[in-house]
Amino acid sequence: MTDFVLDSSAIIAFLQREPGADVVAKVITRSIVSMVNAAEIVAKLIQFGLTVDQAVDAMKALPVRKIPFDFSQALTAGAMWDRGKSMGLSLGDRACLALAEAMNLPALTSDRRWTEFKANVEIRLIC
Repeated sequence: MTDFVLDSSAIIAFLQREPGADVVAKVITRSIVSMVNAAEIVAKLIQFGLTVDQAVDAMKALPVRKIPFDFSQALTAGAMWDRGKSMGLSLGDRACLALAEAMNLPALTSDRRWTEFKANVEIRLIC
């Protein structure tokens, strides 16, 4: 059973033991993540000092189902740009929201800006 879509910020919080990590730990095995967010997570882990291999292995080892970014999600994420530009929503943010919309699941994030976004899905903050 899948209950949530995880944003990059939620997974980074989990991996780095940041505030909200406990929330993510409770649901990670019942969650999914967009491949766009997977790319962001790998890049962020490299920025934190992991080698490329370590970052890739960490992403692969996460007990979360990884979902391809398809054409429909791409169109939805692109269409969100206008509504999200004032909040600075990145492509990764919009990819997560597009996946949540496609799957009709709540999105979990640590990004408080999302609460101002008029999404077609429920947004839950992890902290």
